[in-house]
Amino acid sequence: MSRGLFVTATDTDAGKTHVAAALLRALAAAGVRAVAMKPVAAGVDRATGSNADVAVLMAAAGVAAPLDEINPYLFDPPIAPHVAAALAGRAIDLATIADRYAKLAARAQVVVVEGAGGALVPLSPVTDMLDIPARLGLPVLLVVGVRLGCINHALLSALAIRARGLELTGWIANRIDPAMAHADHSVSAIAERLGRPPAADIAFAQRDVDAAALTALGLGPLPVVRGA
Repeated sequence: MSRGLFVTATDTDAGKTHVAAALLRALAAAGVRAVAMKPVAAGVDRATGSNADVAVLMAAAGVAAPLDEINPYLFDPPIAPHVAAALAGRAIDLATIADRYAKLAARAQVVVVEGAGGALVPLSPVTDMLDIPARLGLPVLLVVGVRLGCINHALLSALAIRARGLELTGWIANRIDPAMAHADHSVSAIAERLGRPPAADIAFAQRDVDAAALTALGLGPLPVVRGA
């Protein structure tokens, strides 16, 4: 039976793609067949005609899949998804996302689904990013970009996730600002208030996470079921 995880963050550029790709590589190294999904992406590289984040996720995943399953909604301008969708005359449909997710889940043991922007980025006048894990029934991983203001952003994001009845399965500290003063104190403050340490504490420019992070997030190798 396939498992899934929805990766959101405290803000844009907090490191969702970096973390999601690290998880995908760790899963492959642990022998877990994992596939990536980025339901909504905005911003097309003129040279390649693709989205840079989607390309990173596809390269990290151990299981290949059609692009229209991995990224059903791609918009040209790198702006908020609901604005990009309105300008393109398209609607971001949760049923379409659920259909593509089901196809990916049939291909792999784990589906790592990355959101866009922060937890409450709008998808339409009546939906937002957290409606995706709610529709797919996925636990949520919060990536905290460790920089000035991260404590407030992390606690507000966690509050929003829990208020929607979603499972906050864990959080990851991603040290995106190497010059931040007293960064350890901020990470400790978040851990204390969320009631758990980070599943991983990723140093600046660190590319990978270890198997302990997978275990903390419930993504380790599936148990072997032996026949009678």
